[in-house]
Amino acid sequence: MLGGLARKLFGSANDRRVKAYRPRVQAITALEKEMEALSDDALRARTAEFRDQIAAGKALDDLLIPAFATAREAAKRVLGMRPFDVQLIGGMVLHEGGIAEMKTGEGKTLMATLPVYLNALAGKGVHVVTVNDYLAKRDAEWMAKLYGFLGLSTGIIVHGLDDAERHAAYHSDITYATNNELGFDYLRDNMKYERAQMVQRPHFFAIVDEVDSILIDEARTPLIISGPLDDRSDFYNTIDVYIPRLAKEDYEVDEKQRAVTMTEAGMEKMEQMLKDAGVLKSESLYDIENVSVVHHVNQAMRAHKLFQRDKDYIVRNGEVVIIDEFTGRMMPGRRYSEGLHQALEAKEHVQVQPENQTLASITFQNYFRLYQKLAGMTGTASTEAAEFADIYKLDVVEIPTNMPIARVDDDDEVYRTAGEKYAAIIALIKDCGERGQPVLVGTTSIEKSELIAELLKTAGLEQRDFSDPAALTGIDTSGKMFSVLNARYHEQEAYIVSQAGVPGAITIATNMAGRGTDIKLGGSADMRIENELRELPEGPERSAAADRIRAEVEELKQVALKAGGLFVLGTERHESRRIDNQLRGRSGRQGDPGHSKFFLSLEDDLMRIFGSDRLDGMLQKLGLKEGEAIIHPWINKALEKAQQKVEARNYDMRKNVLKYDDVLNDQRKVVFEQRLELMNDEDVAGTVEDMRHALVTEIVAKHIPENAYPEQWDTAGLHQALLEAVNLDLPVEDWAKEEGIAGPEVSERIVRAADTWMAAKAAQYGPELMRYVEKSILLQTLDHLWREHIAMLDHLRQVVGLRGYAQRDPLNEYKSEAFNLFSAMLNRLREVVTAQLMRVEIVTQPPEEELPVMEAHHADPVTGDDEMAEVAAAIGSRPQPLLAGDLAVAERDPRDPSSWGKVGRNEMCPCGSGKKYKHCHGRFA
Repeated sequence: MLGGLARKLFGSANDRRVKAYRPRVQAITALEKEMEALSDDALRARTAEFRDQIAAGKALDDLLIPAFATAREAAKRVLGMRPFDVQLIGGMVLHEGGIAEMKTGEGKTLMATLPVYLNALAGKGVHVVTVNDYLAKRDAEWMAKLYGFLGLSTGIIVHGLDDAERHAAYHSDITYATNNELGFDYLRDNMKYERAQMVQRPHFFAIVDEVDSILIDEARTPLIISGPLDDRSDFYNTIDVYIPRLAKEDYEVDEKQRAVTMTEAGMEKMEQMLKDAGVLKSESLYDIENVSVVHHVNQAMRAHKLFQRDKDYIVRNGEVVIIDEFTGRMMPGRRYSEGLHQALEAKEHVQVQPENQTLASITFQNYFRLYQKLAGMTGTASTEAAEFADIYKLDVVEIPTNMPIARVDDDDEVYRTAGEKYAAIIALIKDCGERGQPVLVGTTSIEKSELIAELLKTAGLEQRDFSDPAALTGIDTSGKMFSVLNARYHEQEAYIVSQAGVPGAITIATNMAGRGTDIKLGGSADMRIENELRELPEGPERSAAADRIRAEVEELKQVALKAGGLFVLGTERHESRRIDNQLRGRSGRQGDPGHSKFFLSLEDDLMRIFGSDRLDGMLQKLGLKEGEAIIHPWINKALEKAQQKVEARNYDMRKNVLKYDDVLNDQRKVVFEQRLELMNDEDVAGTVEDMRHALVTEIVAKHIPENAYPEQWDTAGLHQALLEAVNLDLPVEDWAKEEGIAGPEVSERIVRAADTWMAAKAAQYGPELMRYVEKSILLQTLDHLWREHIAMLDHLRQVVGLRGYAQRDPLNEYKSEAFNLFSAMLNRLREVVTAQLMRVEIVTQPPEEELPVMEAHHADPVTGDDEMAEVAAAIGSRPQPLLAGDLAVAERDPRDPSSWGKVGRNEMCPCGSGKKYKHCHGRFA
């Protein structure tokens, strides 16, 4: 109460912050007459002037007022749109690295051009991030006219571009891209082997559209680049057969935790079925030999009991495609990990794709925290303000609307059963259609949207078929036809949404979050012109037709306004208040009238999971009759509290995942920075020499303890370790017999011998070729060991939670283990690179022979490690050199070593002794 009184007197913190921007808005407006007086060329020339000032040391903040005034005038001339004062305020919030919360229809896309222009003047690249390829293309093509007028270049990153196209787009002044493409390009860049092949620049400034959807909803799952493992598709199909045979009492489903577990009886039944089928390798399902079987059973159980077709995924063209639960969009190319996607494919009897191993991964949280400055815009962010501040250090500022909101938000109607609820929904939809009021019906899944569609068909309405191109032309105002927008009609999304404001239009949409297309009353004239006049060439006839469409849209807008504006009808509450607010915010844009109402039943997921049993009993006692609803503000408050609990739990889960990923992220940064340094270095000989010396010192220390007498040395072990690690056969037993010898001297001799051996290689093959081989082997080995390290940390993450039972903090345990594993990886890198380089042999390939340009192998790989062979085999191509033994064997004279040329260390010695060269004439003294 006192807080409310204080806010009335002094305004909220948000009000005070918005008020602080007003003087700069007035300063920008004061420059408007001056800008209007400039010619196009003079206005365009201001960009070069600003850049000169920045080069002279002026800060971007100092140029905000003149740059915003320039961009506003350019928008008026090029786009015919003048940014409102509130859009200037939103642009300032973005420039400062905050989140601008603007209601739907307030012009976020145009607002973003102001800070984009200002920050692009620095020449470091500005990224505008969207949720899908369509929006990236649309916004880039639309705003490129403005940026081009001002002398700035615009690039677009969408799926299917090659590296050259991506490089050009990233090196434009402004780049529009999806969050997925940005993240994947970052990971791919850090798998390249030459700096010139990398496409991204350092991360300077990003503005994220639909920031809540990208940085919170989609941030729950990391981006992963993976490669195929062994094909086990038959095993998934085998296990899948037994899941439907389980009865309800054989398993327990926890919908809150999204978990399914088998009961004791279920375990026994499954064990017996698998035993009869000969799948188990031992008597018990939980014996160590059957670990993978248990894993496959658990994933198959999740696929059958937790994941629903047309809600969590759809089957399209013989593939299981994930559906984003927040936007209802398909996510092609994204797959569930740990065998879950394969279990779903087996369940749906489509081809089971091989499992993958992770090659590189990053969370959206850690990717976007790479930017020096990050900003975002959305219609709904305040409910997640704490998470934005905690994870991304972003403040949310609510930007006032340009016109007061005239929408009426009714209290929810709560029915006892779903049947009663749907009857009320259908009655209201028909009423809106008859009155000519456009209605947007929001559902939480494809399954629910198709249920509403079936009920409308039963009520005598007809569904528009968007597989027919003719459905994308013309409009219907009869109130007797309805459109369905979900993942099945992804391609027609923009058109369906744009025409949802036509009088009498009935549009059923699955989760309206992040659609990015404005719903204007009367429909979108631009979208109709694009679709209906597609075949008509430019000229008087097309212009006249376009004018007719614009006039018709204006008339339809007046009809829709008289009917009450857009009616938003929610068929149930979502777990997140943001999604409900996004749906509600589709109505009442730019001061238009509108209406919104949510319909609920005690059988809805949210009500059922969060304890509606007591409420149901109470409503029956109160005598609530069939078809009657309970409507009261208290119900809304109770639902809001339930949603807040769910949001808080989801936030805790995301935060917990991020804590673990931060450990990996610290290591990822070290590896990627080291990789970049290695790629930038022309010569890595010093690096590999340091690795070689450190390895020798470590080996000697292990076998020759400090201050030990020579008779206490493990000379046999040292000899064998040197053979394995540095491929040197040295007489350490003889050295131990020398009087006065000590460990450091032995270490010096070994280092000298290794350096001499590598110097001889460099002299024979040429320094340039040797440097190339060293860099290639170093980078390939680092990548291979990093992939193994990621897999090990993933396995550690899955089991470390069990240490909580021993009263030990799993996160601290994970940090400690991860550090030890990282240290072990670096040691292994030193060993593998040194061993590989000491063994590698090169010979020149005659140009006329068509043989592989380069291949690597182990000559007598004493370590027996497949990884070194894999690394060496993947070095890559380079004209002419070939790693192999000397070809000119027939020309050698056994009695004349000068005729032998280059002899492989593991070849038989040309002298005819029957020993390997390294044990005979190639032996170090």
